[in-house]
Amino acid sequence: MVIGIIPVEMRGLRSHWTAQLPNQELVFGQTFSDHMLQVEWVEGYGWSAPEIKPYGPLQLAPSAVVFHYAFECFEGMKAYKDKQGCIRLFRPDMNMKRMNNSAPRVSLPTFDGAQYIECIKELLRVDQRWVPDEYGYSLYIRPTLIGTEECLGVRASNRALLYTICSPVGPYYATGFKAISLYANVREVRAWPGGVGDAKLGANYAPTIKPAREAAKLGCQQVLWLIGEKHELMEVGTMNLFVFWINKAGRRELITPALDGTILPGVTRDSILALTRSWRDELDIDVSEGKIEMAQIASAANEGRLLEIFGAGTAAVVSPVKRILYLGKDINVPLDPSNPNSQAGPLTKRLNDTIMGIQYGDIPHEWSVVIN
Repeated sequence: MVIGIIPVEMRGLRSHWTAQLPNQELVFGQTFSDHMLQVEWVEGYGWSAPEIKPYGPLQLAPSAVVFHYAFECFEGMKAYKDKQGCIRLFRPDMNMKRMNNSAPRVSLPTFDGAQYIECIKELLRVDQRWVPDEYGYSLYIRPTLIGTEECLGVRASNRALLYTICSPVGPYYATGFKAISLYANVREVRAWPGGVGDAKLGANYAPTIKPAREAAKLGCQQVLWLIGEKHELMEVGTMNLFVFWINKAGRRELITPALDGTILPGVTRDSILALTRSWRDELDIDVSEGKIEMAQIASAANEGRLLEIFGAGTAAVVSPVKRILYLGKDINVPLDPSNPNSQAGPLTKRLNDTIMGIQYGDIPHEWSVVIN
């Protein structure tokens, strides 16, 4: 299906703008820009003309299938303002590709990703004042696709709504860029073989809140998701997971779980793999995708081979890990041995600084898309 984007209709744009909070008072995802982007789909007719309209409630029937059977998928991306005042996106084509992979898994329509990026750009031009101009702050962009047919029957929806809202945000964690503790959950699982772990569905997220609250009671900021009798590592909270260690062959290796259908194919994950592979000769490291077991993590820590662990995702970029609570015992994860005050290991910090440098336009790269 193709979205016709020329022209994007403007419906009742606001003349009285909402007051903005100072950057330091922003709470992640709780403040919203003035406008939203909306496109409707009807089976047999396809996509309507996209509209930019004032941010506000959606008009949906209580029988809409999204409320009953979770016909929904979404994306998370950000807009950044560089030192010249230009607005930039980071690899938006990857987000559109992933959304078009998620949608069919819940029988929702696909769309032309390149055209929808142009629609998002137009929304950002309208709401450009909401893109923070301070480093470390950005405008979070949330494209969402939902089934809207009024029906209690369990079947594919014959109507859908694709909309995008924006929220100015600062650091994901209130504490800023600091190492976190993980609770290795051996009871619940985030995803399973043959399931929908590789799709960005809202239904994948609500069940993670209860385990996260339990982890918080144990002094941990995130859940380390495991699977199987050997407690293979999967993800960290809502982030992809990376382990940097000296493997059994004596090689320094950065490894992350492979995309086997249980792992979300993160944009930041893909960027980290590409960057570290480009540094492979310089840093003399191997870069791998494969299985990682908790017994291997414990062994590496005990033998001094564990170097760094971190999570990676759009919201936090990278999140260094300092401790894993596993079966009632702590596994301490090194940060930077040369700097006792550091909150991240050297590789974690370099990746964070490089990705953010690209996002804010300080490091020229094809991944950074300027909105003219």
